[in-house]
Amino acid sequence: MTTCILAGLARYPRFPLLHEATPIERLARLEQHLAPALNGVQLYVKRDDHMRLGGGGNKLRKLEFLLGQALADGADTVITVGGLQSNHARLTAAAAALAGLQCELVLTRQVQRDDADYEYSGNVLLDGLFGARVHALPGSVHGLAWANERADALRAQGRKVAVLPTGGSTPLGSLGYAVCAQEIVQQSQQMGLAFQQVIVPNGSAGTHAGLSAGFAALGLSASLVRSHAVLADAPVSRQRTWELAQQALALLGSEANIALEEIDVDGAQRGAGYGATTPAMLDAVRLLARTQGLLLDPVYSGKAFAGMLADIAAGRYAPGQSILFVMTGGTPGLYAYRATFG
Repeated sequence: MTTCILAGLARYPRFPLLHEATPIERLARLEQHLAPALNGVQLYVKRDDHMRLGGGGNKLRKLEFLLGQALADGADTVITVGGLQSNHARLTAAAAALAGLQCELVLTRQVQRDDADYEYSGNVLLDGLFGARVHALPGSVHGLAWANERADALRAQGRKVAVLPTGGSTPLGSLGYAVCAQEIVQQSQQMGLAFQQVIVPNGSAGTHAGLSAGFAALGLSASLVRSHAVLADAPVSRQRTWELAQQALALLGSEANIALEEIDVDGAQRGAGYGATTPAMLDAVRLLARTQGLLLDPVYSGKAFAGMLADIAAGRYAPGQSILFVMTGGTPGLYAYRATFG
């Protein structure tokens, strides 16, 4: 089955951004701290924050395929969209610099904040350092429509422009997490483990969709993945994830099928909305930092980790089961939330 997924991926151009498979580590100190509340559940993390380019993070997996296609199409400029503190935007800027592409970022104010930390620190600071041209716009602006108009203007000047949507979450971009699913299967076999659940945050849905498609193509259940919604509410996130997963499967050339019921999205950690802090998120970020020295971000992984802890406390997992949390990066965003954590 592994050969099958490799053959499907080989049909698409890739711009290499990862140097090796990201490591899987056991959270031994956290387990000691939480025992006996863990009830014998074993906790592992896959370090997708542990990447060498641009501060690391899950978007690099998607950008391997998206920039690979852009370069194959002869693009000289890439434009993408997101919130003001977008991790995807920051990593697009870094990857574009490595690829020799001009980069423009269309960032809308989706979070109701205008303090200096949020406006100028964190990812926004890094966007400029990576050489991107930033268009910071009101939250009422439709970012992708604005980006397409900007792309048309640049094309009229003779530029060749690729436009990437929020989070890089297209069917093609989602293939980056089909690769991750394959890594997890290979690493778990090497470690002599069987993970009962793989947990991720769900924003633009591409991470969950790619993992589900990858596992399905490898003969496993798409329900192995559970995500926690941080952008849209759970029903909208579930539908979007399902559609993307099916489209990614088609790109892989797989005959596997994913039912909507296999897409497991929980919405309990979303709080008031995207980028809004919650007490559970704050506790989760502090807990992992103070037991393992690892950093979650306040928008995505902090809420998802809080969701995993809530599931464990509710008895969702049996004693002895092994749970894998995918650390998707985004730690520069912590600096934009300095006052919140202070």
